[in-house]
Amino acid sequence: MILIEALAASPAFFIASCALLGLILGSFLNVVIYRLPIMLEREWREQCAELASGVPTAGPTASSSAAERFNLIVPRSACPACKAPITALQNIPIVSYVLLGGRCAACRAAISVRYPLLEALTGLLSALVGWRMGFGWPALSALVFTWILIALTFIDLDHQLLPDKITVPLLWLGILLSLWHERWLGGSMPVDVRSSIIGAAAGYLSLWSVYHLFRLLTGKEGMGYGDFKLFAAIGAWLGWQMLLPTILVAAASGAIVGITVIVAKRQGRETPIPFGPFLAGAAWLMLMFGHELVAGYLGLFAAGAR
Repeated sequence: MILIEALAASPAFFIASCALLGLILGSFLNVVIYRLPIMLEREWREQCAELASGVPTAGPTASSSAAERFNLIVPRSACPACKAPITALQNIPIVSYVLLGGRCAACRAAISVRYPLLEALTGLLSALVGWRMGFGWPALSALVFTWILIALTFIDLDHQLLPDKITVPLLWLGILLSLWHERWLGGSMPVDVRSSIIGAAAGYLSLWSVYHLFRLLTGKEGMGYGDFKLFAAIGAWLGWQMLLPTILVAAASGAIVGITVIVAKRQGRETPIPFGPFLAGAAWLMLMFGHELVAGYLGLFAAGAR
């Protein structure tokens, strides 16, 4: 109770707490980003084996052992090179990386700098959410939205995959939170039920329509179904009013990055570039500054029409 009162009374303390929580969650997100695609691939292989054999399996096979379990909790994190377990002291966000000099304590193999960078990014974005939203339930919901967007961004960058295990719960969570709109009213989170449901439907159907129109005209697939579900989730969290500015920012930034990659690497226009990170980044900007950006744009338009 004292801690809650301190968080509510001191904006600086609340922002610092959000940053610290973000650093800790960033460490966990590293695990999710690495392990979830592997878990899904194993699931799909098992399902394919079932279909091929025609014999359904109800859980682990007799040959399975505890050592073969692989999920977000087990086995313990270990060095990819020497398989030495990573201790709790070696897993402190950013600090451990610096103290270890970016190398494994056992074999001195290099540790990817992406791990501390993602932790730092999560901490920074969490602090910005705390600064923008202030203490309260809207800030907590915005933090959850931010963390999930980070996980989806890096999974899509690595595997061109937006897992249903994340996007679908994100969609339903956004709709459920809208039920508490009147009680939690503050900032832009959460939106009312009507805006949330329309946003979810419009988000999915809009990209679904673009996908099928593009395929009809070109015979090619321009995006995946995961993009539809992510955009639907964004609509559920931010409301239908934020869908147009979100897709415009995502499309513009995606086009700029895509052209830059093609020119810099001298690759063809067929080079696949995941769209999820641009959707996620644009959604986060709309979460933080969407109402001001839209109001400013409309103000400029009104001034120009005079």
